[in-house]
Amino acid sequence: MEFGAFNFLLQLLGVLLAIAVAAYIYLKNVTYNYWKHKGIPQAEPIVPFGSLWDVVKSRKSIAVLMRDLYLEFKDNAVFGFYSFHRPSLVIRDPDLIRFVLTKDFSHFQNRGLYYNEEVDPLSGHLFMLDGAKWKNLRIKFSPTFTSGKMKHMFTTVKECSDSLVQCVTDEVEKNEVIEIKDIMARFTTDVIASVAFGIECNSLKNPEAEFRTLGRKIVKPRPVMNAMLVLCPSLLKMFNIAATNKEVSNFIIKVFKETVDYRTSNNLVRKDFLDLVIQLMNKGFVRGDDDKEPLDKPEIASGKITMLEGAAQVFVFWLAGFETSSSAATHCLYELAINQDIQKRLADEISQILEKFGGITYESLAAMPYLHKVVSETLRKYPSVPILNRDCNQDVQLPGINLSITKGTAIVIPLLGLHMDPEVYPEPDKFDPERFNDDNIARRHRYAYLPFGEGPRICIGELSLVIVEHSQVVRGVNPFLCLLQECGLV
Repeated sequence: MEFGAFNFLLQLLGVLLAIAVAAYIYLKNVTYNYWKHKGIPQAEPIVPFGSLWDVVKSRKSIAVLMRDLYLEFKDNAVFGFYSFHRPSLVIRDPDLIRFVLTKDFSHFQNRGLYYNEEVDPLSGHLFMLDGAKWKNLRIKFSPTFTSGKMKHMFTTVKECSDSLVQCVTDEVEKNEVIEIKDIMARFTTDVIASVAFGIECNSLKNPEAEFRTLGRKIVKPRPVMNAMLVLCPSLLKMFNIAATNKEVSNFIIKVFKETVDYRTSNNLVRKDFLDLVIQLMNKGFVRGDDDKEPLDKPEIASGKITMLEGAAQVFVFWLAGFETSSSAATHCLYELAINQDIQKRLADEISQILEKFGGITYESLAAMPYLHKVVSETLRKYPSVPILNRDCNQDVQLPGINLSITKGTAIVIPLLGLHMDPEVYPEPDKFDPERFNDDNIARRHRYAYLPFGEGPRICIGELSLVIVEHSQVVRGVNPFLCLLQECGLV
């Protein structure tokens, strides 16, 4: 009996070894030659990790890896990349980027990122979703980010800003050096918790507040998992792996349900993002800035959103709001600290504008052009989303190069590499807000600066601001619907 069991184990090991050898040979000689056979230069792969070896070994983040490859393949419009077993096409050329993100958006409308609403309900949000569900939710949520609604939320931001001033003052009195990243994360956590959940978590006063503790868990470095979420989601879906921390997921859903139930039972209306989500849950549409129902209500209200769908949108609003804003603010303050001349010029502008408006107001922030340049340059050097992803959903020929993209091909746009290209931004490591004066902006390709993305999947807040600034929206017209029509999607 023992000999038989031992013999069986040997046979099993032999079979597994044979499978491993066959997989190795197939990956090395077939899969990892995909781009070579198409005449496209490629990043050298290592079995079985593809081009991700430096990420797996924690030598580089996926953003830095893509930046380095972007610079390495500087003479090529595109190059090949392998995410474990999956070939991806990395696009460097701004005209091709425009083709993918906007001009031929119908072929590339999906991000191809990981989401699994069954095992990870909070992953079913606008940033991750694909297809008709994404389009329907995007149309519903685009009216939630108009300038009028932002003004209503500005009061909350102002109140949290007053607490931030007091927090920094107290810290400076106690210590010569302060950890500004943590303070900014606590500040943005307070803002988002109030605007998205209607909760005062006061993490500026209490660094161990529950929202802040959960925020730390969400942004805890996970280089391999993050790479798989972005570049190889099929493996996570295959094994039903949840991307969101279970404790975080349970807490967010619980708080969301309790707050919605409380507001509904007490008929409480608070002009914040959560109130807009509740409108979508109850009516399927959001009232206008004048508190009137939209003229295109029948087109917008194609079904109400569910409680879990609402929780997922609030979750991504919270996640994107507190982490990206705190990182951008931290990097901005760092650059101002080491560039005293820029700091002084910005401080002078702020002082003049605040004196003119009698304090910080929604309108005063829009009247600070140098502040806009400083923030823009910060997002160039430190983009919040350093790579953009798309999936090709139909076979298509890329213009200008002899390459046909087949359905299912993953597309990667290395944003950090684009922003650090010395041919586009001379001395890219130098912090220079004047890169964003009118003349320099006009000289650059529009798709050489994409901190918020571009096309119909541009950051939803940025989309509303851009359209309002250019006076292209009238009451009753959904700006996102207009953009979809321009791209031939509706």
